[in-house]
Amino acid sequence: MTTQNPGLFIAFEGGDGAGKSTQTAELAGALEARGFKVLRTREPGGTPIGEKLRSLVLDHGHGHIDAHTEALIFAASRAAHASQVIRPALEQGQIVLTDRYIDSSVAYQGAGRDLGTDAVREINEWATSGLQPDLTVLLDVDPAVGRRRRTAGDAAEDRLESEADEFHARIRAAFLDLAAARPEKYLVLPAHLPVEAISARILERVASLLALSGSVPA
Repeated sequence: MTTQNPGLFIAFEGGDGAGKSTQTAELAGALEARGFKVLRTREPGGTPIGEKLRSLVLDHGHGHIDAHTEALIFAASRAAHASQVIRPALEQGQIVLTDRYIDSSVAYQGAGRDLGTDAVREINEWATSGLQPDLTVLLDVDPAVGRRRRTAGDAAEDRLESEADEFHARIRAAFLDLAAARPEKYLVLPAHLPVEAISARILERVASLLALSGSVPA
């Protein structure tokens, strides 16, 4: 496996409003029901310092944050996350499900902020010491649909969510390019499908990975 650890590392990616949190929870429940030990986590965040950095980079009211600073804040949060949370869990044989990982920075800062996808990827590969997911689930959502989902009811958009649809369109294209470059490592699903249909497709792919790796419930 990519992680070279006894566990399994799965990242959920996609634009804001794609349903990543919902599908992460669905998969965690299905795997736990089968006896697997699962760790759900998120980015930015996942550690005490990561949660503080999350507030700085996503909440409104912290003043202007230039693109380079934004990219480095995300990378710093991810460095702590990979070192303090993800690697230890994988070494213990857990299945780690993260809501966002390196691809988000490549898409949002590399493409969305026009910093260059290669440059942002290199920074984050250094920050994580090369830790890569065994599988990335990409939930593909149209930016306009994502915005309608995010703002349903009284929900307020964070600093990145509130960017223009053109920004989110660049992000969507970047995610799809990443998946097209390494199709064997991705499962791309339209986010407009019913929740249950998406969940079933994800569980089917993860079950095949577990069978290949010889993983068994704890």
